[in-house]
Amino acid sequence: MKNTFFLKQPMMRRVLYALTPIYLFSLYFYGVKLVILSIVVFAGGILTEYIMEKRVNKKVSEAVLVTSLLFVLSLPPLTPWWIALTGIIFGVLFGKEVFGGFGRNPFNPAIVGRLFIYITFPNIMTYGWMEPGNFGINAITTATPLKLMRSGEGIFDVFKMFFGFRAGSIGESFIFLIILAAIYLIYTKTASWKIILSTFFSATILTYLFYFSGFINYPIQFLLSGSLLFVTVFMATDPISAPKNQMAHWYYGILIGSVTVLIRTFSLFPEGTSFAILLGNTFAPLMDELIKNKKKI
Repeated sequence: MKNTFFLKQPMMRRVLYALTPIYLFSLYFYGVKLVILSIVVFAGGILTEYIMEKRVNKKVSEAVLVTSLLFVLSLPPLTPWWIALTGIIFGVLFGKEVFGGFGRNPFNPAIVGRLFIYITFPNIMTYGWMEPGNFGINAITTATPLKLMRSGEGIFDVFKMFFGFRAGSIGESFIFLIILAAIYLIYTKTASWKIILSTFFSATILTYLFYFSGFINYPIQFLLSGSLLFVTVFMATDPISAPKNQMAHWYYGILIGSVTVLIRTFSLFPEGTSFAILLGNTFAPLMDELIKNKKKI
């Protein structure tokens, strides 16, 4: 039987496949908290797109499933359900549908929704962290490694950080699964390896420059903390909001990686990836245009 509700998008399905192991591990660590947030976010995202697309007799895109999954995995574990619902509705509506729906949005909808609630509800969104626990049982609230580093506190075990045993957004901690997902997405030509490499290596180079300058104390832990890898693999590589020109992918990644580290190091925000993605999305069309004109000269 044909799927008459969702617009079939094989590329989006591959992203969902890559995210599935991360979601399952997150489910083990956060249990019912993740289930509740998932139900609310997917319902809100799908319904918002359905209402908007029905007006022009179009189907709901499978991309909204990717947006909803990325959004829920980017949330702090203790995010109230009503804030999560507000964020996904805002992200899908104002980050995608007002521009004409799938393929026309200049910004990543998941990032738009995430930043909206991050700025609107800063106290809740910056203190909703908890230590990963078996189905969320007996878990305790705590600060993220990035916050501890900025305050000069804490002991950071690289092994635990690599395998996800640290506070953070729901899906950002499982570095080993994110790396495996990156390999899969690059192999299937779903994600741009140029964006992934240029984003991460520009962030790495700038991190070590600041380390030798005395601004950063734990360079490896600094890179493994926060959502840098998660955002690099799944959001920076969004084919709609990223540049279309292959050469522009390098500049786009360098911009995102550099801005992330600059915001982390010198601003009031301990995390800078979402702002960096939004800035990269803003300049992506200009990068395409400049490189196209350069080739003509």
